[in-house]
Amino acid sequence: MATAHISSFSYSIEKIQLFPTRPSQKPFSFNPQTLQNPSFSPQTPSSQFLSHIHKTPFKIFSKNPISDIISSSATNPADPFIDYDDDDKPREECGVVGIYGDPEASRLCYLALHALQHRGQEGAGIVTVHNNVLQSVTGVGLVSEVFTESKLRQLPGKSAIGHVRYSTAGASMLKNVQPFVAGYRFGSVGVAHNGNLVNYRSLRAMLEENGSIFNTSSDTEVVLHLIAISKARPFFLRIVEACEQLEGAYSMVFLTEDKLVAVRDPFGFRPLVMGRRSNGAVVFASETCALDLIEATYEREVNPGEVLVVDKEGIQSLCLMPHQEQKACIFEHIYFSLPNSVVFGRSVYESRREFGEILATESPVDCDVVIAVPDSGVVAALGYAAKAGVPFQQGLIRSHYVGRTFIEPSQKIRDFGVKLKLAPVRAVLEGKRVVVVDDSIVRGTTSSKIVRLLKEAGAKEVHMRIASPPIIGSCYYGVDTPSTEELISYRMNVEEVREFIGSDSLAFLSIQSLKKLLGSDSPGYCYACFSGKYPVEPREVKVKRVGDFVDDGLNGSLESIDGGWVEVPGNQTVGKSNGPR
Repeated sequence: MATAHISSFSYSIEKIQLFPTRPSQKPFSFNPQTLQNPSFSPQTPSSQFLSHIHKTPFKIFSKNPISDIISSSATNPADPFIDYDDDDKPREECGVVGIYGDPEASRLCYLALHALQHRGQEGAGIVTVHNNVLQSVTGVGLVSEVFTESKLRQLPGKSAIGHVRYSTAGASMLKNVQPFVAGYRFGSVGVAHNGNLVNYRSLRAMLEENGSIFNTSSDTEVVLHLIAISKARPFFLRIVEACEQLEGAYSMVFLTEDKLVAVRDPFGFRPLVMGRRSNGAVVFASETCALDLIEATYEREVNPGEVLVVDKEGIQSLCLMPHQEQKACIFEHIYFSLPNSVVFGRSVYESRREFGEILATESPVDCDVVIAVPDSGVVAALGYAAKAGVPFQQGLIRSHYVGRTFIEPSQKIRDFGVKLKLAPVRAVLEGKRVVVVDDSIVRGTTSSKIVRLLKEAGAKEVHMRIASPPIIGSCYYGVDTPSTEELISYRMNVEEVREFIGSDSLAFLSIQSLKKLLGSDSPGYCYACFSGKYPVEPREVKVKRVGDFVDDGLNGSLESIDGGWVEVPGNQTVGKSNGPR
């Protein structure tokens, strides 16, 4: 029976001892006919398996204009609480965790989600299985706010999956918080998803025509419907059949009554790693920093296009579909991942340090001190300072106790939101020629406020150095970025950006230098946000623009979407393919 449902792909499965005294070193088995890239094999170093960026393609909106969120000066007389989101950075949308075979699965999942909190701060959830029943706790807020001791006691079991989410709204987006759990004719399944499906709208329309009813505006729910209607057996073949219909970025973990399944899309856009605890428990996570916290030893990445099925019999490895040329998200190394993580086989810390060294070599300037925009600019600033032979000091101090919502002061305070989060150190800055290193510039609004803060604190000169190339294209593979027209480097050249932010000089890391640093791995990364050239065409995706409505998970209708989104041109290149003008 199963043969009829798997004829569209070839695979081989190898059983691996699940709880060995030492982690098994036996390689995973793949059918070479399935993997069209001859260089792809289980023995290939993990540094050659890379991943890429994503953007939520389809949302239903409330009546809250997004301009109220992105503008630090916006006011709402009906609401004294204003969201001063002055980070002006791309936002990673999700982090996922999966654990199989540990009696403390839910607590370990809770800790691992803490380690991944930087990947999403507005929602968290955990699903466990106990006595063949899937139990779920989800909530809005930080991991520590969602889960209490009593909540974790409601989640017994030896297997768990977890999720942290970034979204654009408050408490009413609870229904969109993952993991999602659904019952179908053969049991129940939970799923946590990091990524974005660029063909979500057409899949949802097809499913609705056939009678499916959707409860959320998340593309992840489509995957559950595709699994439910599949007739393939056994269960993991339903996942394979569902994933064969998906286009875009997805690193997912599934939980059933007796199995934990991890899957990664054929391009490997988003990261997903596998580790093992000393008791033999298998762990999957978006970053290795989550493995470190729960004392799981990193084993390898989940390969692009691979499905790993873990149950009491061991681990089965299956090739989902023909392996594509991997397109790893370069922004994982620039901004998203923690410096102590190893992502796509490379140390994030070492990558950022080398970015700073390149900037010091290619864009030097006479200066007295090097500072960073904390926290993501720190390691690149250390690299810049070491290479330039200039002292690194903390010229900006970040408050770690500031949330996303603040009471508006009765008296207008310029740059209020930035000042809440970043405080200049006058003793470091006064009378000095300062190089300030940041990871990226998106709209330029925050950079201009930072330059002004530094000069008001007495800096004689302010020289901005950016540890990434100019961003000229929106992302469609799991990153929340503005529409292309809002990106300052799409509209302006480097000198015009410098004038806008008010710095004495400005230099970006060149994309040529970035690729040179990556060496032979460079073809395996996605640079769409720097080039406007997309590995998977976002032909049906719509992107946000200033004044759009934001998704609250409850309000709005499908018809309202056309009023707040811009259709992507049909020619695969959304931004400027030749860089900023």
